Amino acid sequence: MSDTLRAIAEERVNAKVRFYRNLTSYVIVNAFLAVINYIFTPDFWWVAFPVFFWGIGVFVDFIKAFVVHGKFDSESYRERKIEEEMEKLRN
Repeated sequence: MSDTLRAIAEERVNAKVRFYRNLTSYVIVNAFLAVINYIFTPDFWWVAFPVFFWGIGVFVDFIKAFVVHGKFDSESYRERKIEEEMEKLRN
């Protein structure tokens, strides 16, 4: 039981660390790109494209780390669904 709890805790911490690393990279790289965009091509703000699409990825990492908390990880999700299906078959 304690090993299982530790494994779940490690997965949650890893997801949060992954989110914070991605967020940090997102802010630094996109700030740098915005400066480059402003200096070289101020007429067309192409930096909006990486900001938007990479932002979707950061948002997904946030949802995984802080909202769903591994509810859809392969093994536990699969086991829950098997139990649900078995319960349906019993009725």
